[in-house]
Amino acid sequence: MCDLHDQHEHGTTAAAGGPTLSRRKIMQLLGAAGVATAVMTAEADPAMAAAADDATSDASGYQAPTGLAEDSPAKQSALGWIDSNSSRILGLNDEIWENAELSLREWNSSLAEAAFLEKAGFHVEFGTAGFPTAFTATYTYGSGGPVLGFSGEYDALPGLSQRKGVGHHDPLEYIHDPFAPGYGPGHGCGHSALGTAAAAAASAVAQAARRHRLPVTVKFFGSTAEEALIGKTYAVSKGVYKGLDAFLDWHPSTANATGWGSTTAMTAVTFTFLGVAGHGGTPLGNKSALDAAVMTATMSEFLREENLAPSGRLHWVINNGGDIPNVTPEIAEISYYVREGSPARVQVLLDKVIAVAGAAATASQTTVRHRITSACWNQLPSRSFSELLYENMRQIGPPDFTDEAHALAKALQESLGLPQQGMHNKVGELAPPNPAFLGGGSTDVADISWNVPTVSMGAALAPIGTKMHTWSTAACAAAAPGRAAVLAAAKYLAATAVDLITQPERLAELKAEFAERTKGVQWRTALPEGYEPPMYEPPAWFLKKTGQKWPPKNITWPPQRIVSQEKLSSLGPDLAPQT
Repeated sequence: MCDLHDQHEHGTTAAAGGPTLSRRKIMQLLGAAGVATAVMTAEADPAMAAAADDATSDASGYQAPTGLAEDSPAKQSALGWIDSNSSRILGLNDEIWENAELSLREWNSSLAEAAFLEKAGFHVEFGTAGFPTAFTATYTYGSGGPVLGFSGEYDALPGLSQRKGVGHHDPLEYIHDPFAPGYGPGHGCGHSALGTAAAAAASAVAQAARRHRLPVTVKFFGSTAEEALIGKTYAVSKGVYKGLDAFLDWHPSTANATGWGSTTAMTAVTFTFLGVAGHGGTPLGNKSALDAAVMTATMSEFLREENLAPSGRLHWVINNGGDIPNVTPEIAEISYYVREGSPARVQVLLDKVIAVAGAAATASQTTVRHRITSACWNQLPSRSFSELLYENMRQIGPPDFTDEAHALAKALQESLGLPQQGMHNKVGELAPPNPAFLGGGSTDVADISWNVPTVSMGAALAPIGTKMHTWSTAACAAAAPGRAAVLAAAKYLAATAVDLITQPERLAELKAEFAERTKGVQWRTALPEGYEPPMYEPPAWFLKKTGQKWPPKNITWPPQRIVSQEKLSSLGPDLAPQT
């Protein structure tokens, strides 16, 4: 789900010598695209305006400041800890990659991550915000120091199984079914590396603080279900991230870069259609829920030309469409991810999709219900935080890619029909975001960013030109490219965190920017009132090992059953026989 890998790869600057409008001004000019209303101003859409950047009116003249990141004994200790513990760090990445557990079911992966942090001196508590596989790990040295948060994810994606280090499509787990063959799950977004590098950075900072007697509280948030954008959004609404002074985040990418662009807000919605089953050979009177799902998909495609702005995204999958052709499907489900530049714009597009589903239900004579499974804001950027992180990245340098890493990258690129350029072996220049927001990925880190100054960056784990959420990324995540990315990302995060401890003025600057950007914006969760997050019941051994009880207090268990009570369709009065 997480698509931040493209966020920082392409900084946009103006043509040489040409005038440049500020990003906020251009958004005001383009903000009404796809919506039949007046131009969106800061008052009409404060979330979109706050994410804009008025400070850079001439992108072509921007130069990243220097002198922000300082060498210090504590920083050297943190970086040295990562080097001396590289085998254990990479072992964690391997273990999580091999588990390849799906969202909300990361039983072994979360335990591995927590054990790594416990060994580094952290106190771990499972069940954050009621999620069985979410945990909060805390390390405190002294008192009065800053409270720094790190983001850890460890969920895999369905259908992206791939053998480690193999340059062509070769699923590690092939699911044989003569009617529906498929592949097992795999880390096609690199979260095995994401959680590992973040845990390594948090541990390195804790060890450096202890060795150099620097007061600090380091908090690591093991987050479930990022691919479904569920874990953090709900946890933020429950106050889990309160009390932090800064939050550091990274994501595997095809480039080594940071920036202060925003992301798309998103709402995930699932429509359930209920009809009446029957034999396919005698279909009269049956009500096909699949017909309704197909009509919804078809009609929603007609929204694209006149209702989908360049900043919007709309994608869907029929996740329940029946089992066999000679049984009319009585229940069918279609799920959408609705993305736009702000929560307000998401809602406008979402309402249109809901209307489409209602029309499909009417036409198919079925009933429809919908449920929101997740919803997040667009990310609030931090220019000052990005500038500090960027200088640390430049000082540390790009990941140390071996010949083996480049060889795998080129084999994958050849397999995918891409130019054989290998891995991105430099740190990309810091550049202001594109003045016109053109959409992209979403992240549940976004909701955190509206509550605490947050920075994000990418480290190259996948080859140049490839995409996340693919088997090719899974091939790299625990192979030579992923190993280099994990160690580099851990160092980038740790070095930046140490600067916030040893240079209070750096922390003050980013907090001041945060206060300025959030003036007049009151964050509130985009999740609907009464929302209960989806969950799976954990195995008994996991509950025992983590000291949890089931169910948590914040959900209804067992969940309500969805059972069709529809009646067969009437064809009207019987026709009189012809004589």
